[in-house]
Amino acid sequence: MPRGWYGGGPGGWWQRQFRGGGYRITMPRQIILQVLDESKRHLSAEDIYLKVYQIYPTIGLTTVYRTLELLVRMGLVFKFDFGDGRARYELTRGDGNLSHHHHLICTNCGRIIDYDDFIEEELELIKKTRQELEKKYGFEIRNHTLQFYGLCKKCKAIKE
Repeated sequence: MPRGWYGGGPGGWWQRQFRGGGYRITMPRQIILQVLDESKRHLSAEDIYLKVYQIYPTIGLTTVYRTLELLVRMGLVFKFDFGDGRARYELTRGDGNLSHHHHLICTNCGRIIDYDDFIEEELELIKKTRQELEKKYGFEIRNHTLQFYGLCKKCKAIKE
């Protein structure tokens, strides 16, 4: 049984999302959110399934996929494509307490670096780009992802 993370403590923000959207809070959904909350990596659906199965052995891989898609639609989970043919998932931090970051992806070894130490100029450029896109296309931007592809320090040293 999960350790109570979802029972009104810090995880309570997503409970409001479920109730507000008219969705039930099932045990598989709770455990998937717990696994994502405790992970330090970007997990694939298969990775999540293997971790959830250890806690809740009656779960099926199809349930994990369906649940992840629901969580993405609800805005509780981000879905990323890092170019390796497998979608990766990451829990949002909810209640406007979103830990926004971008990614640096090594095209050689597949390492993914979360990048959140933005400088003032970057934030201003992103803000201006967002405003211009909204104005030009009449599109309300609610979130964005930015991914840089290249070589990590280790792979770059090997190539030199």
